[in-house]
Amino acid sequence: MQDTHVIQSGYLSAAIKAEGAELCSLCDATGEEMLWQALPVWPRHAPVLFPIVGRLKDDALRHNGRSYRLTQHGFARDHRFAWLNRTVSSCRLVLHDDTATRAVYPFAFRLEVAFALEDDALVNTFTIINTGRETLPASVGAHPGFRWPLQDGIDKAAHVLEFDQPEPAPIRRLAGGLLGPPQATPISGSMLALDPALFEADAIILDQVASSSVRFTAPGAEAIEVSWEGFRELGIWMRPGGDFLCIEPWYGTHSPADFDGEFRDKPGLMLIPPHDKRVLTMRIRLC
Repeated sequence: MQDTHVIQSGYLSAAIKAEGAELCSLCDATGEEMLWQALPVWPRHAPVLFPIVGRLKDDALRHNGRSYRLTQHGFARDHRFAWLNRTVSSCRLVLHDDTATRAVYPFAFRLEVAFALEDDALVNTFTIINTGRETLPASVGAHPGFRWPLQDGIDKAAHVLEFDQPEPAPIRRLAGGLLGPPQATPISGSMLALDPALFEADAIILDQVASSSVRFTAPGAEAIEVSWEGFRELGIWMRPGGDFLCIEPWYGTHSPADFDGEFRDKPGLMLIPPHDKRVLTMRIRLC
């Protein structure tokens, strides 16, 4: 039985389910749904990526001479979180390490995921706490999928992403599910003209992103602005055949194709000291 909490303000309503602490609906004041509704081509809405973003080589996490099988994007999206609190306009959920998580990720942690409606924005906060005695190596990512086209009748190719800064740095693509070499960016200045053909080679990964926000927009449609604090990379993705676009703030990414070492040495991880924490925030605004 699905356990879902709905939060509301004068501008927005959102639904969050305990399974995966996943945002599963985001509607404007008229009730128009902006989030992808987990149809079969991609049966998710906005999964939480933890304790890895992307894939490890051979799905193997190596730690202190042992190998653990940890699959793409980690396990948080498939675990049931516990509710810490629920109000009319906010909620907070938590996931702790347990026997099942330690079998694939041998570290102590506490992951809290919070949602709050503030005026015309949904604020999604991720707090990773090291509850153990050794350094906690971890990544975390948001993965919201928005409807594309933003409004029925608008051509997908009429949509653009407008970054708040020019993005001249090379991007990354995936090679066999792992991080490939840098290549020329398809972003012109601060604008990416969208077309499904861009994603035939899988995600566009900005591992040197200069911006802290991006607007998903098209003529005649309500735009979606995604902004972030604490995250360092950005993934942009859609699956061929799907009417959605994922705008994904990340801390960490797939293993480089040539990396097969100790997990704590994987490039891009957070290394959180014992009893310390990291707080990262994503804000979604309809504008």
